[in-house]
Amino acid sequence: MKTRIILILALALTITSCSEEIINCEIATSEGTISIELYPDKAPITVANFLKYVDADLYTNSSFFRVTTPENEATRDVKIEVIQGGNVLRENDFDPIEIETTEKTGILHEDGTLSMARSEPNSATSSFFICINAQPSLDFAGKRNPDGFGFAAFGKVTQGMDLVKKIQSGENKNQRLLEPIVIKSIKRVE
Repeated sequence: MKTRIILILALALTITSCSEEIINCEIATSEGTISIELYPDKAPITVANFLKYVDADLYTNSSFFRVTTPENEATRDVKIEVIQGGNVLRENDFDPIEIETTEKTGILHEDGTLSMARSEPNSATSSFFICINAQPSLDFAGKRNPDGFGFAAFGKVTQGMDLVKKIQSGENKNQRLLEPIVIKSIKRVE
């Protein structure tokens, strides 16, 4: 009887974990393609916001424009490594979204994590970043942002981290790439 109950629970857990929705997209850049997956079950507000820009083709001809590296973060107390993109024209920005913290979603800022850039809580619009290596200071209660909310992680790179690192190594001044990498498009893929 115990074995049967354990098997039923294991099957239920397997079915539940398989039902998590994942949305796949490709970021086509002037340097190659980055494949990503988004987690709408865990971060529904943030994923819906990102997809509004994707589906409206507003990321087309935007760019990866900012990089943080150990060298250009040397004077900061809390250092991070990310590439930032999605600089949509302000007049095309949708309203800012409510922040879905890592405490709420459980999606941590690990190597390849996709997250929304922001200036203060509930201010994210189109700009996003990709983490290089684990960045726990960007999680809820992390020290990068004094408000302690962290940033809204919502997806992960599945292919193309070599390209992410190549973009990060681009020549920059004050964290701005001297030659931004064009985002040709971001599209959903099956």
